[in-house]
Amino acid sequence: MASSMAGGLLARGWDPADIRVSDPLPDSQARFRDRGIASTADNAAATAEADVVIFAVKPQQMRSVCRELAPLLASRRPLVVSIAAGVPVAAIQSWLGPGVPIVRCMPNTPALVQSGATVLYASERVGPAERETAGRILEAVGTVAWVDEEELLHAVTALSGSGPAYFFLVMEAMQIAGEQLGLDAALSRRLTTQTALGAARMALDETVDIAELRRRVTSPGGTTERALRIFEERGLRRLFDDALDAAARRSRELAGELGPS
Repeated sequence: MASSMAGGLLARGWDPADIRVSDPLPDSQARFRDRGIASTADNAAATAEADVVIFAVKPQQMRSVCRELAPLLASRRPLVVSIAAGVPVAAIQSWLGPGVPIVRCMPNTPALVQSGATVLYASERVGPAERETAGRILEAVGTVAWVDEEELLHAVTALSGSGPAYFFLVMEAMQIAGEQLGLDAALSRRLTTQTALGAARMALDETVDIAELRRRVTSPGGTTERALRIFEERGLRRLFDDALDAAARRSRELAGELGPS
């Protein structure tokens, strides 16, 4: 994710000299340097003069990384942006100190191809200019939206954070169904992925409701209507309700597990 964010920032005209990266792997450091970005294995060195510090680490690593950098960040108080899933602002604040402004983000994996959907939540110490900065950084990998309640990030996690896997499952099922109808695997995959891409692009037109788009494709008495009837009769909507509710509940559980200790 860090590599994708750096690539998105460079593509939007950011000066590589303004970006520094800390990564423990020499090969990863070399890849950043190949793009003109200074890289090191020393977290403190990477953040010593930073105006914005982005924590793109695994949730289980956040406590140790924050505590390592706490003396430096508590004195300088740069904007801290966390993309560590499930780690609440209160936990990060307790590890870094009370004066550090924190923005917590929930991106999703399409950010790896600059097509992500990221939702941000700002702590009370984050000012308007810092919110704008955080938004501009995350826009480098896709679309950005803000919520005013951190609790809503559990719903975001269930919908867009985990959402790519739901679509991959549907695409996998469609490809296999196409093969069972006689298409070869390559053609079935190509038709499935292009259909998904085209449908998503049509749905991005926010002037037309998604339900209306579905209705426009569904001719009375036609093939689409017959297929959709099966989905409805077998409870597809209820399945999605239950699945997203389970994901949101698990997000809350993880937040409790990843809090201060």
